[in-house]
Formats: sequence, C-alpha cells, structure tokens
Amino acid sequence: MVDNVIHRIALIQMVSGVEVQANLASLSRLIERAAQEGVEAIFLPENFAALGNPAPWDIGALEVSSMGPIRSAVADLARGSNCWIFAGTLPTISRPDGDDQVSAPRVRAASYVYDSSGIEVSRYDKIHMFDVEVADNHKHYMESATFEPGETLACIDSPIGLVGLSVCYDIRFPELYRKLFVEGATSFAIPSAFTQTTGKAHFEILMRSRAIENFSFTIAACQGGDHDSGRKTHGHSMVVSPWGDVLAEAASGEDVIIAELDFGRLAEIRADMPVRAQMRLSV
Repeated sequence: MVDNVIHRIALIQMVSGVEVQANLASLSRLIERAAQEGVEAIFLPENFAALGNPAPWDIGALEVSSMGPIRSAVADLARGSNCWIFAGTLPTISRPDGDDQVSAPRVRAASYVYDSSGIEVSRYDKIHMFDVEVADNHKHYMESATFEPGETLACIDSPIGLVGLSVCYDIRFPELYRKLFVEGATSFAIPSAFTQTTGKAHFEILMRSRAIENFSFTIAACQGGDHDSGRKTHGHSMVVSPWGDVLAEAASGEDVIIAELDFGRLAEIRADMPVRAQMRLSV
C-alpha cells in the first residue's frame, strides 16, 4: 500500500580510502550532519568503509557477526541518529545463512539495513559483478576476483515504504528491478561507486530509466572523487522521482544531499498508468 505523505531522506556521498577507521570517522561526521536535517532514513555508498583496500578478506573476516567493527559502528550510528540506515556495502566472509563462509580471497559485498534502534533488519548481497574493460586509468576491472556474487533479491518494509535493495552494477540489469517492482517496491536503493568514465556516460540515464520503467523512486548514494587507491569515481549521488525527474543531486567530493519523496504523487502516477496490472509477460 502506498501512503500519501512526504518522506525526507539523506544521501551520504563519500571519497572512501583504504583505511576502515578513517572512513568510519568521516561517516560519523557526515551522518551527524544528515541527522540534523530531520530525515527518516540515511543512505550510504558502496564500499563506504573501505574502497580499494588490498586485503578485503581480512576486513570481511571481522564482519561475520553484528559485533564486527563496521557493522557495530553503523548500528551505533543508526541508534544515535534515530534514523534508518541503508548501509551501502561492506565486505564480509559470511554468507546470508550464517552457516557457511566464503573462501579466501573473496568476500561478499553485503548491503545491510539498520532500523532506528540499530537492529539489522535486512541484507542483500550484490548479484552482478563488475567484470569489464573501461577507458580510464584503471582499465581492467574484475570484481569477481574479489567478490562472490549473491543470488537472492531483497525488499524491506521501512518507514519510507517498501525498498528494493540493489548495488551499483546491478542497475544495468533491468530485470532485477522489474522483479522488485512486482514484489511491491516503491523505491530502489542503489549504492554505487561508478567509475568516472562510465558514470559520466550512463549513470543519470540508468537512474532515470529504472525509475520510469517501474514508477518508483531511485536512490543512489555514491562514491565521488579521487581515492587513495588510485580509483576515480563519478559521484553525483542522486534521487529520481517515479516520473523521471532528478529531485536531488550532488557533484563531486564529500557531500550530504536531502530529498523529499512524495508518495501522494507516486500514487497518482501509478493510478494513471497502471503498468503493473497491465503486464503481459512474466518476470
């Protein structure tokens, strides 16, 4: 069911480095700034706690339970800010069932969601791996060498409605979002670390496309800048309306952006164009 109220959210844009504690210190400062804006939910970027660290398995080995240093820090920040936190991704060697672990050197890119009391209420593991060639300084990306793909979709009921979870490269696979739409999602979380090259060419187009196709909000907190690992990321954290309008957008560098999600307008759009009821092909 879609409500008729306006929900206020914040997106954290970061330029994360390789050191976990330095990133967590930056995150704490940025979340404190976001919480002052009276938001209900805060969205973090992909790899917010460590981007380009040469030993992700060592970091992920400490995150097998909610007591891990990154997971417990985010839980504390959710509790302290009294906001839900959609926590981008962090590395963990535990699979979602908790009974099995990923073999070194790979980890899972896990996207956790925390309620305002700091409890982990959902997890999604990035499904699509960024194994591509890009005309930038890094050139060859082979994410599957470091990350084991997930296989299960996730939607979470939250104060801002039913949010479908996804991560970065997933955005190039529209069937994932159609499945989440059919499950009832009204928003998609898309934490990202787009390269400067691919982001400039495609990021906004993809964000607007996934929003329009499914008459849903798309919400992408991003990495944006020059990283100490040598990576260059696009930034431009963004929220897009179900009609395809850009509601809020960052530039490059650290930032906090605020957006208001108008669910009354969402209901009007879906009533005027009832594509979910008109679908002829199964997904």
